[in-house]
This record gives sequence, C-alpha cells and structure tokens, in this order.
Amino acid sequence: MTGSATSWGRYPPHRAVREWGLSDRHAALPIASGVPGLLPHGMGRSYGDVALNEGGDLLRTRGLDRFIAFDPATGVLRAEAGVTLDEILTLVMPQGWFLPVTPGTRFVTLGGAVANDVHGKNHHGAGTLGCHVLAFELLRSDGSRRTCTPVDHADWFGATIGGLGLTGLITWVEIGLERISQPVLRVVNRRFSGLEGYWALDDELGPHHAHAVAWVDCLRGGRGIFSAADFVGTGGAPVSAPTGARQLPVDLPFSLVNGLSLRAFNTLYYHRPVPREALSHCLSFFYPLDGVAHWNRLYGRAGFFQYQCVLPPAAMREAARDLFSVIGRCGQGSFLAVFKTFGTRRSPGWLSFPREGATLALDFPNRGATTLALLRELDAVVAAAGGALYPAKDARMPRALFTSGYPALDRFSAYVDPAFSSSFWRRLAA
Repeated sequence: MTGSATSWGRYPPHRAVREWGLSDRHAALPIASGVPGLLPHGMGRSYGDVALNEGGDLLRTRGLDRFIAFDPATGVLRAEAGVTLDEILTLVMPQGWFLPVTPGTRFVTLGGAVANDVHGKNHHGAGTLGCHVLAFELLRSDGSRRTCTPVDHADWFGATIGGLGLTGLITWVEIGLERISQPVLRVVNRRFSGLEGYWALDDELGPHHAHAVAWVDCLRGGRGIFSAADFVGTGGAPVSAPTGARQLPVDLPFSLVNGLSLRAFNTLYYHRPVPREALSHCLSFFYPLDGVAHWNRLYGRAGFFQYQCVLPPAAMREAARDLFSVIGRCGQGSFLAVFKTFGTRRSPGWLSFPREGATLALDFPNRGATTLALLRELDAVVAAAGGALYPAKDARMPRALFTSGYPALDRFSAYVDPAFSSSFWRRLAA
C-alpha cells in the first residue's frame, strides 16, 4: 500500500513510497522499492522523523502481534515485536507482574520500545528498558538471523537497543518483568516554588522511592509539583482502573495551546488541591495522557515539536535555570512539562539517550520560524552544558548536537543494515 504513516508530532509531513504489512516473523524481508530503503514502523508514537522514511519503504510491524512464551513464576516474557505494551499489561497484570520500565504511553510496540530504549519514572533505579532485555531476534536484509543477548552477539545487542530501527528488523523480544502485589501505587506529592525546591525534594525523596517525576510550570521559572511513588503490598482498599479514554474528535486547523491558555492552565494546575499522600491505580499514574485519545490534535494541523534534553550532573542546575529562563522569556511551552533526574545505571545500548543527569521534556506548537528560533536557543544551552537530545522526540536537531551527544555514533554506524534508513538518519548521520 502507499505511504500513510505519520509521526505523533505531525511534523515533518514525510511519506513513504510504500508500506509493507508484516504478519509472519519467519518470512523474509521485502525488497525495498528504491534507494532510501526499509524502516520498521510500529504505532507511530515517535514524535519526529525517527520512524519516518520519506521516499522509502516502511515495514508496518503491528501485525507481528503474538505472544510466544510467558512464565508466570519468573516473569520472563517473549513476544513478537508488534505486541503493544498495553497488550502486555493486559496479559501480565492480573498475574502479578508489571513492565520493568515504561514510557509515558502504553500504546507503543515492544520492538519500538527497544529500538528507542525507552525510559520511565524509575530510571534512577531501574535504568532503561534495555537494561531488562534478555534476548531478541534480529533479521537482516541479507536474510541472516541473530539471536542477540548480552553474551551472544553482544555487539549486535548493544547496537540494536536504542539503535532506532536501523540495524535490521527485531522480530521478537524477551524481557524480564517486575513482580507486583497489586496494580496500585502510593504517591507522595509536594509542591515547590522554583528549581531549588525541586533539587531539595529530589535529594530528599528520590533515593527512597522507586518512581519520581515532577510536573513543572515552564513559564514561571520551574515551579511545580514533585511526585514520588511505589507499588503497594497486599491489603488496603482497591483502587479502580481508569475508564475509557476521552476523545478529541475534531482536527482543528489551529492550536489550542497558546500563551493565554498555557498561563491559565499552569496557574490552575499548580494551585489545584494536591494530597500529600494518596493511592493511585498504576495506569492513571504512568499514563495520564493515554486518557485523552488523539491528544496531539490539541496542537492543530501544523503539529508540534517535542523537545527532550538531558543535562549532565556538573552543569544540570545552571543549564536547567537557563532553559527555563529562555522559555519564560519567549512565552512558549506546554501543558505537560516533565522534569526528572536520571540515575547512574547505564544502558547496554550504544545510542541510548538516558544518562546520569537531569532531563526536561515539553511540547511547543509549530509556529514556524518563531518556534525554530526558540529551539535553537535551547540547543545552545544544551550544547554548552555537554547535553544531548532524544532522537525519538526530535524533528530538527542540528547535526553537530547529535554528533556531540552520541560519542558512539561512529561505532554504531558500522552495524546499520545497508538496506535500512530513515528520514532522521539521512538528516543527521548518513
């Protein structure tokens, strides 16, 4: 079929020449239509062009949706790459298991989660998803198949985790899950008036809780609400799972996110009553945006830019202050700006984004040259601090920032499948 896939940020509007629906993990790969080659594409939840392949072919992996094996005694799960995290949770939560690491949406494929080496609110202790991958099969365009583990084909293991789908097709993945007694977390909330308050709370609460994250008001110098959480044990009152998602049925030609709506929302959100301690169903805590289907439509047809950076420990406090200063001066930002601290556990993935330091993630409506100018200002702060940007969230970072942020790039390039490519890769590295 002709190309129809888009990114979640709806920018850039790249289209593939052809899309191949995969359903048999034992089958050979199709032959690419042209020079841009092949690229796996799952649920389309990457924000920029990392899962787009303008002028090339996309391998639609969602049809690889079978569970292969699950041991409820050990929590070891093997599933095809197109199975979603939501489908995994539906299977394993009733049996007392949860994902060891989860991003902010459960509507991504397992293969895509590995290819982007996703992280979650527990990175300071658990690391990335790649730290919990036990094995996967990699199918190359020459027909070869490798079962990769930290020991067997360890170089391919390191290149493919966080490898942006460029080393070949992941057909199945085996991961180790986390044991839970019930799908409920005890959440501690603390309001802070500025970044110094965040750092103090992070030092106080972060080391003592499995999950920690802060919502920040990016227009008011970084004030916000710090939340730390842990799965509860047995007993206690049951907590209901969230009901069906609300809908944004209208695809507006303009963005509902502007300076006026942002300031009003952020003020109300910051001052809303927040319990110092409460119980929350895990789906509500980990996936608040999944409660609004098609929430990307808030930003209108022009789409938006997601910007996520990581700042190293030596520079993170000063650089974070500078980032919020730039954003506040420009008056642009997002409803859901997330700030948290990464831990020291290193991923096996050579191109993995998370590393020790602080990370900020937020959205900007696409207002053309004005927004791009703001992002270049933020780039300058990140580059001066020795930081990096997240490829899964990017649609426009400069080549120099990608190169400086990923020192293993040259090593990784040797493992790129010659028949695979992406709009992101051609823009920044090819």
